[in-house]
Amino acid sequence: MPIAKVDGVEVEFEPGMNVLQVCELAGKEIPRFCYHERLSIAGNCRMCLVEVKPGPPKPQASCALPAAEGQEIFTDTPMVKKARHGVMEFLLINHPLDCPICDQGGECDLQDQAMGYGRDDSRYAENKRAVEEKYMGPLIKTVMTRCIQCTRCVRFITEVAGVPDIGLISRGEDVEITTYLDKAVASELSANVIDLCPVGALTSKPYAFNARPWELKKTESVDVMDALGSAIRVDARGPAVLRVLPRINEAVNEEWISDKTRYAVDGLSRQRLDRPFVRENGKLRAATWAEALDVVAAKVRSTNPDRIGVIAGDLQDAESMKAAKDLFGSLGVTSLDCRQDGMVLGHGARETWLFNSSIQGLEEADYILLVGSNPRLEAPVLNARIRKRWLAGATRVGVVGEAADLTYGYEHLGAGPASLAGLAKSKSDFVKRLREAKAPAIVIGAGALNRPDSLAVLRAAADVAKAFGMTWNVLHSAASRVGGLDLGFVPAEGGRSAAELAAKGGADLLVLLGADEIDLSKSDAFVVYLGTHGDAGAHRADVVLPGAAYTEKNGLYVNTEGRVQMGFRAVFPKGEAREDWAILRALSERVGATLPYDSLDQLRAKLFADHPSFGRIGYVAETPAAVDFAALGAKGQLSDAPFAGAVRSFHLTNPIARASVTMAECAQLASGAAKIAAE
Repeated sequence: MPIAKVDGVEVEFEPGMNVLQVCELAGKEIPRFCYHERLSIAGNCRMCLVEVKPGPPKPQASCALPAAEGQEIFTDTPMVKKARHGVMEFLLINHPLDCPICDQGGECDLQDQAMGYGRDDSRYAENKRAVEEKYMGPLIKTVMTRCIQCTRCVRFITEVAGVPDIGLISRGEDVEITTYLDKAVASELSANVIDLCPVGALTSKPYAFNARPWELKKTESVDVMDALGSAIRVDARGPAVLRVLPRINEAVNEEWISDKTRYAVDGLSRQRLDRPFVRENGKLRAATWAEALDVVAAKVRSTNPDRIGVIAGDLQDAESMKAAKDLFGSLGVTSLDCRQDGMVLGHGARETWLFNSSIQGLEEADYILLVGSNPRLEAPVLNARIRKRWLAGATRVGVVGEAADLTYGYEHLGAGPASLAGLAKSKSDFVKRLREAKAPAIVIGAGALNRPDSLAVLRAAADVAKAFGMTWNVLHSAASRVGGLDLGFVPAEGGRSAAELAAKGGADLLVLLGADEIDLSKSDAFVVYLGTHGDAGAHRADVVLPGAAYTEKNGLYVNTEGRVQMGFRAVFPKGEAREDWAILRALSERVGATLPYDSLDQLRAKLFADHPSFGRIGYVAETPAAVDFAALGAKGQLSDAPFAGAVRSFHLTNPIARASVTMAECAQLASGAAKIAAE
């Protein structure tokens, strides 16, 4: 490996690194505004100046200078210090003096670096330049007079998000960052520019003027808005969650999160269930816990176990599903299901329902076939990874399903099951090259697995994967799905599926664990709803038991690749609400089948003992598991209906998002944009 000297200390570095990265290897902190390790190099701000020998006798931008063998780099010479002070003075010439009222105050890169490199007075007597504010939608607040034209936002939107809505116009002193058509940024990842902005030019519109960073209690947790399990930080003050920010997790989300993950949090305080309710004379009335549990227990005792069904929703933690399975399993109930969308996977080896390439490992695939999936809506951060590899020319993508804008080029191979089944015989250029691929992968979306003919579709997909030697990947859209399947929260022999339970006469007693996405309009069952929001499930319920949202409890979640992750409580449940497993534990006493654990630790101990995969926190298999393709699906008649994506409205996929005012604004904007585009 080549060696360079940084302030007299020799440092080994990998070929291709720039001088700034070599300085960081040596433990030297180099100030920067425009440079970001996940974006292309712009060299705009000139804050990262260093002195390099051999080289010209002047400071050079370390971010744009390749490191070389034998270089001598100096980071704190008088020349470098004077240059950095000069750059900082120029950056602050037009910057407004509004730190006391700026939302970025307390976590602003410009503010921090001005303390180290700024002057204590100003030599600039002319008027400061003012810039008009720009409209970027309901999520991004702009104060463009603060902008220092680092272009991080432009590069992110163009390179990572793949929606070139933000750009740089004009020249010289008149240069401005703006949206080209004065419209909202049409990306599911747009608000990441707020984290990237090193000044207060782009800040969070919903969070504006709510709190200062030092007032907030910060809790590391995991996202449940999709099945990716992005690493997040929940910031709360008192009983309220005020914002969610991304944490760096290279294996899952790098350092990005979707707009829904970030902004659905206002739904945590709206339309909440904060006390038990019991329906009398057709109307729900408030009740005590003892009264509500007694009503449920009496109904459980009086109902034949064959006529009881339990359906788990998309946001459930593993502990609550384990408690429900233990309780109702001990009563002889066989109709349990965590697949309220009707997905057919769930029996057989674990590898059949996992994303076996792993999220990070998908970057190694040279060919990717998407079947019945729109990753831009189902997992925007994963979609950004695919785009990154496509931009580098390392991956080609084929799609069987809807022809949607995925932010990268792909070959549309067909819309439905017939195209999938005939893929091996296709003479398209993509299929010809696919036969020669070194690491091809197939990604099956929920849109291909929740159809009447899904077993036949599954068999056709397995035949394609086997024929081309592809790694088998299932992209789920629900955070609880893989955890439920790992637990065996599916109908046992003789049990009925979620769709069958929801049909007329399907059950006499139906217990919903936060299940709001299933249609119960024809069901005549007695419904018990254990959940967080006054959504579809609570409106249909005969008894409502208020539970805890994902920010209000400690819980385990398993993402689509099978990685077990821990979510932590940031605030306490609202009102009289309780953690889901504790409610089920209290109910078990009343039905005479007391669960054998009194604390979350005891519950987890039993969970780990019964299902060892849950004990491997943060672990995912390093090499893709071998999948028995012959065991997937069954032969049958394929429908002519094209595949439809599992997510139709990205911003309104769960009760928390539907209760969010911010998500409602975004959904309205997205539907309007779609209408305009169609016209």
